[in-house]
Amino acid sequence: MRLLFLCSRNQWRSPTAEKVYQNDPRVEVRSAGTSASARCRVSEKLLRWADRVMVMEHAHKQRLREQFPEVVRDLHIDVLDIPDDFEFMNPELVALIRERVEPLL
Repeated sequence: MRLLFLCSRNQWRSPTAEKVYQNDPRVEVRSAGTSASARCRVSEKLLRWADRVMVMEHAHKQRLREQFPEVVRDLHIDVLDIPDDFEFMNPELVALIRERVEPLL
């Protein structure tokens, strides 16, 4: 299963999720951001690569609907509800990611 993790700027949350699952044999993972200032910006190609998209906030799902309406229609998008309160690989962030993602796998 190919998972795409998205947050706003691809700086803390989505790269942490990618790192947490990068060596998990159940999945292939990538991460990106929905903002124009994202380190790696989400694209139609990335969305088409993914079997499942996991966004950190409802606002990210809404941005995807606005920017990629045709692609998003066929995607399974999960909202993880993880606030932008953590830095990269913060132990609490790692725990939240695992808690929210594991039931979906």
